Amino acid sequence: MDIEELKKSREQRTIEPLPIPAKELSERYEALFTAAVNDVLRERGLLYQTLPHNIMALQDGMKVAGECFTIKGGKSLEIKNEMEERAIMLESIPADSVVAWDTGGDDESAQWGEVMTMAAKNRGCRGAVVDGGVRDVDRVLPQNFPLFIKFRSSNGMLGRFRISGWQVPIRIGDVNIDPGDIIFADMDGAIVVPRKMAVEVLERAERIQQEENDIVKWVKSGMPPREVVKRGGYF
Repeated sequence: MDIEELKKSREQRTIEPLPIPAKELSERYEALFTAAVNDVLRERGLLYQTLPHNIMALQDGMKVAGECFTIKGGKSLEIKNEMEERAIMLESIPADSVVAWDTGGDDESAQWGEVMTMAAKNRGCRGAVVDGGVRDVDRVLPQNFPLFIKFRSSNGMLGRFRISGWQVPIRIGDVNIDPGDIIFADMDGAIVVPRKMAVEVLERAERIQQEENDIVKWVKSGMPPREVVKRGGYF
């Protein structure tokens, strides 16, 4: 059996620089909405870039975009050097990134909490999308940190869950995510844009948003739906 092609497809890719700064890229995505970005990805044949629908904003109105800082982990009873490894991971988070955390389907532990939020913010992290849980909600919310999670639980990770790596390829739901891909989340959920097309998708989504603004004006003016469609609009 020849598995060389499979091995190549799973090798960690070099994070190539983008033509615009990470902060500008993040802010321009955050001025959009995920549905517009989703439509652009569909135009390019990418139909499965949305994360599971049960990963939702911790609070209404939250929105975040940025380059993925990936974390991988799973259920584990092991405790040795756990805190030291978490500290190294947190110190590795770059500014203007968004954490994307693959928990291996964990349904027990809160991977995120008050102190994790503080430490991530200190690194300039823009937000986090966690395929798992959160605790300390009453102390996380006042920090104004966009957080998308599956559930709330008082269970901490120690003795239940262990980080196995970071800045490695991960998979959440049906979506493969590489470090440096763009993750964008709002009230409609979270979506991943492959890094190689991040700017192209951004610029096309900005045009779609302007087109939708025009469609809204037509409909508000009382224009009949068929006339809207005739002018290039849609519903």
